Amino acid sequence: MTLDNFLDVLVFSFSITMPIFLILVLGVILYRMRVINDNFIDTASKLVFNVTLPALLFISISKTDLSSDTDFSLVVYAMIAVLATYLALEILMSFWVPDKADRAVLVQGAFRSNMGIIGLAYCVNAYGNDVFLVASLYLGGVTVLFNILSVIGLSRGLGKNASVKGILKGIAKNPLIIAIAAAFATSITGFTLPSTLYKAGDYFAQMTLPLALLCAGASLSFSSLKSGLAGPILASCGKLIFVPFVLTFGGFLLGYRGMELGVLFLMSSAPTASASYIMVRAMNGNSALAANIIVITTIVSLLTTSIGVTVLRSFNLI
Repeated sequence: MTLDNFLDVLVFSFSITMPIFLILVLGVILYRMRVINDNFIDTASKLVFNVTLPALLFISISKTDLSSDTDFSLVVYAMIAVLATYLALEILMSFWVPDKADRAVLVQGAFRSNMGIIGLAYCVNAYGNDVFLVASLYLGGVTVLFNILSVIGLSRGLGKNASVKGILKGIAKNPLIIAIAAAFATSITGFTLPSTLYKAGDYFAQMTLPLALLCAGASLSFSSLKSGLAGPILASCGKLIFVPFVLTFGGFLLGYRGMELGVLFLMSSAPTASASYIMVRAMNGNSALAANIIVITTIVSLLTTSIGVTVLRSFNLI
């Protein structure tokens, strides 16, 4: 590879991660300056999760012409690979972390990606709006699996009772799942909404990623990093190195290239989902441990993702 080609690859990789880094930093700065506060973060996060992100996914998928030729193999592979990495992490962590409760928190932090915000932002920066169908299919299938595995894993580790009814109810009420299912139904049936509604939905959709990233940056709590970093670092290595490598290498062996392989890598290399902290806290687990994992992976993923994109792009794989 020539120097010019290598520089082009570096520019491409940083064009994916740097905009996200800058908005995260802006969120931190605005929070420190008290321009935004905890109430804003809470309200805006609910708005993103319940309204703007579902609107973004619905509009993107419903405008796509789905047919029997639509390829669902990527999401099927991703779900199988995520399940395999979850089981592998459960086994590996059992050798290093004797405490069952903390181990459950670490495993969830290691496999559960922030796909809906940072993973999707990575994909859009890399491939533009053309990526929405592939990314949405991935997001829909894997989000369901994340919720199931998280409830099962934490319930076992923290000694709680997980009911099948409760898991299914949580999935059925998830706004992202509802939006994706409604969009597929709309696209398959050929039903089209009035252009005015699409235009109004576009306004909501356009605010999604910037607002979500601002909140993600503002909610980072660096004070929690003062102690007990061994476990979070272990989970972060699993999240940012082990999981992306396994999913991407498996996809490579199966013949995925270009956008499909890029989505596999970018979605799996996203940091730990903030929902993991919420779930651990709700179940009276070690929430400080969960928070540490989120902070470390959010910061370091910008570097590891840039390195991964540079390597994959250098070999013309994505």
